[in-house]
Amino acid sequence: MGAERDSVIGGGAVGTACALDLRVDAHVHTGFSAGRDAVGVVVSAADRAGLSALTFADQAGPETTWLTAYADAVRRARHRTELKLRVAAEVEVVRPDGWLALPSDLAQLDALSVAVSGLPYGDDLLDARELRRRLTAGVLTAEQAAEALVAATVKGIERASRYVPSQLARPLALLTQAGVDDTVVSAALVGDLAAACRTTGTVVEISEAWRSPSPRLVEMLREAGVTLVPASDARYAAEVGRWQYLRRV
Repeated sequence: MGAERDSVIGGGAVGTACALDLRVDAHVHTGFSAGRDAVGVVVSAADRAGLSALTFADQAGPETTWLTAYADAVRRARHRTELKLRVAAEVEVVRPDGWLALPSDLAQLDALSVAVSGLPYGDDLLDARELRRRLTAGVLTAEQAAEALVAATVKGIERASRYVPSQLARPLALLTQAGVDDTVVSAALVGDLAAACRTTGTVVEISEAWRSPSPRLVEMLREAGVTLVPASDARYAAEVGRWQYLRRV
């Protein structure tokens, strides 16, 4: 499994005794979705930043129609750079059973980046504002929210890994957005998440843009033997491979 993970992220795998390889950026956006710049502009920025590997992870879902053009743009860019370029899509967990809002055609993808931007709770999908409201009203406790979020995340990466290699985007950032300190995530819950990552070969992104996961969670995941990768979550080419938070953690 270790060799497989290393090939997935272009040599950026880290274990408990290794530092992050900051020449790798495992999550960037383009003008196809959440970003502002063309694939070629992003690749040029990565070259200038001294990177060796880059994963494009634009946000996609069932209504996405541009995956072929997106993948073709990355493939063309491979002929103009020595960087290792991968085609991924960021997809959302939308149900408690880990159901993913997947695009219809996964054949174009080298990986899926799994995000949980809303908490699947019963028949609802709670964004940060609604989650905060329910916590304030006492409808949910912080512990219940953390447990539900970890459970949905685990099931989501289990589903994603059935199709292509998976990576986990900004893990548990929803709690911070809802005003919940991540100390509510117990060691047992982190252990559950870590075990799922190891079993499925899922790598965990440390997001520069989202400052997620926290240094506490980074350390706990590292000690649990989870593979961690730098991810700028860049929406502009100038942000690619530029690290401040990553250097601190």
